[in-house]
Amino acid sequence: MDPSLSVVTAAAIIDSFNPCAISVLLLTIGFLVHAQKKVIPIASTYILGIFATYILIGLGVLRALSFFGFPHVLSKFGAAILIITGFLGLLKVPLGLPAFIKPHLAKLIHTSTYPAMFTLGILVGLFEFPCTGGPYLLILTLLHDKSTLLQGALYLIYYNLIFVSPLVLILTLSTVNSQLSTKLQSWLKSETISSLAMIILGAIIFML
Repeated sequence: MDPSLSVVTAAAIIDSFNPCAISVLLLTIGFLVHAQKKVIPIASTYILGIFATYILIGLGVLRALSFFGFPHVLSKFGAAILIITGFLGLLKVPLGLPAFIKPHLAKLIHTSTYPAMFTLGILVGLFEFPCTGGPYLLILTLLHDKSTLLQGALYLIYYNLIFVSPLVLILTLSTVNSQLSTKLQSWLKSETISSLAMIILGAIIFML
């Protein structure tokens, strides 16, 4: 199956329903507002950290797939992970940041410097990928099988721009209407919607 724009877009939208990244962002915004600090530039650094981390993870996975020469059947493995993750979400099995990292994240939020926010984004990206990165892994395996290096790089950037778009939207709304951003957060964190979408997308990949 070719990694068409529609498949990459669908997977990125599903992956962007990310409660870990969203909840940390809202905690950061709340603290920055309370501390009367510059919300948009500081919180944007957190989003940039996540974006950069996911780009590097994607490049690393693609390099590993090329080095070990995995066959195309690996895309089916990615689809299986996607379906399993979806069912775990429907069963309310907690998938997110481990408890031991949360105090460290809290310290970075309270520091709220640009380096601290970028580091916060890196940590959130690293620790959430094994739990919620099923759609990303699926797309990476498809890119490895069916795209050129240039196509893969462009798809990778496109995917991650969509991935962080809810964070950008929430940050923008938080400066206009805090209640509206909270309602948006509740909708984005709907585990039922995102879990069903994962299962459907994984099943489509298997059928194709």
